Amino acid sequence: MNKSQMTMDTRHLVVVRWIAPLVFALAVPACEQPPTAETGDDQELVSVTALERDLSFEGMVYVSETASEQTILSAVQQQTRTLFGPLRIANVGVAKKELADIKIAATTKEAVTVVNPKAGSNAKMVRVRYKFTDKGIVPKTMARKSSLALGVLCGNYSAQADRVLKECTANDKDAQEMRSDLWYVFDPSRSACRTAMNGEQKAIDSVGKAKAVKAGQVVQEELDRLYQPLTVRLAPGKSTNGQIWPEYSRLWAGGIEKDKVIIALVNGEIDHPEPGQAHHVIDDSGYLEMMEQMDVLLVARPNLKITATDPPTDLSKFTVNGKSVVGATFGQFIQWQLADSGYPSGFTAADKLALRKAVGEALFKRWVTLEESVMVKIGSAAARKVTIRINQFFGAGETNTPHKRAIGKSDVILYNGHSYIGSGPWDPELYTAANFPKSYQIFFIDSCISYNYYNQDYFKLKANGSQDLETITNGLESFAGGSGAGLGRFLVALLGGKQPSYLDLLKVSGTQGPAYDWGKDALRVVDGEADNSYKPTTTPIVVTGP
Repeated sequence: MNKSQMTMDTRHLVVVRWIAPLVFALAVPACEQPPTAETGDDQELVSVTALERDLSFEGMVYVSETASEQTILSAVQQQTRTLFGPLRIANVGVAKKELADIKIAATTKEAVTVVNPKAGSNAKMVRVRYKFTDKGIVPKTMARKSSLALGVLCGNYSAQADRVLKECTANDKDAQEMRSDLWYVFDPSRSACRTAMNGEQKAIDSVGKAKAVKAGQVVQEELDRLYQPLTVRLAPGKSTNGQIWPEYSRLWAGGIEKDKVIIALVNGEIDHPEPGQAHHVIDDSGYLEMMEQMDVLLVARPNLKITATDPPTDLSKFTVNGKSVVGATFGQFIQWQLADSGYPSGFTAADKLALRKAVGEALFKRWVTLEESVMVKIGSAAARKVTIRINQFFGAGETNTPHKRAIGKSDVILYNGHSYIGSGPWDPELYTAANFPKSYQIFFIDSCISYNYYNQDYFKLKANGSQDLETITNGLESFAGGSGAGLGRFLVALLGGKQPSYLDLLKVSGTQGPAYDWGKDALRVVDGEADNSYKPTTTPIVVTGP
């Protein structure tokens, strides 16, 4: 897993909010045949690889006849959540976090009688039908796809974890580690899973026929089922038409501070060493991605200089094995780490390793501020001196202290690291409107499935919503390899003075190289941009160096 986030969200220890198991099960409509209608031409979503879709599906749960509205809602949410894994595996991203945002008004209730209930079971139940709707994104290769035949888990499925793992997951180490979060790895497209689902359906149909079940009745076998097939419908959504740009004039004017553009580069550890395995800061692939990010940035902007650190330390001086280094720069840190060259004369291999480790320890969980000044002319206004301030941080983990600081003190935030299955430090539930400045911001959260976890709920925390915020997120699990350099290219282009559109910014941020296939892109999209008004033809901006 050293250089890939493809499975990273299944490998770390996380705390995931859980809905207590309830006594209910799904109804059993016959498997619906997928519609054959094909979609028409799509307008361009601001994405290199994704198309927007209106996503919907219908399902049922059963609850006791005395169930409260909250119990009913929890039952529905517990079931809709189990479609998260199937959609993820089908390369479909959804907006509502873990598909839980469904209103009780979207349900209808019907009293039913259980035919031949088993001992201890209720003879009277309530059948709750619901319809779930959401915004989704799909790969452009699915442009003419109008439906997907998938499925959900029913009832207290965690009590049958062994069966689900065996029939409907790869049942490998990664899947076993997700035993308590089966909704994330449940895959109804697997052959064994389809066989199990079809077997359940045939058994239920057979019992229902034998007992001559009438309207308003259900058989106990229906309540006990584990799997329910369903059809997810995909209809063309409202996509952005034409080029959209960041609000460059607002960005260059300064938001957090006048005449300053403040960028936070928050980088997390990526690898998860086995217990007892030797692991140092410089061995983590996240550290290497950070170094590659800074390399791209400093090659393009060599005038950036370290002006402060927090906690304070002197990054220009190091002593290892009795040998001293003075006048060190971030550019040298990069050369030592990535090229293993440029050391002071007389340094042995052991000295070089010790120096790289000393640098890593000095950078770990420390804010490093780099600054340079440029002249910016916006439209017909006079040119002004603007400070570009980069606040770089490596070592972000599950606590949200650096994330909160970045949100409150930055115009632009670029994050590279884990998503922690959505309940990690970027979880919008950890923040209030008071944590957010009232100025314009851009968030680029380059982590697995950040479109679902860390997108729409942020707009609710900004006083003016999307008028003051744009997000760039990934619809699917994302590659870590090359992500640091990609974020570096994004920032270089954003600050380069040519005011590229969001689509062009996404293109430069994509992983490059001969092994890269856009068909495996993480469905990266921009959101909150539709109401942007800036156009370079209307308000030209000229940025010149010091």
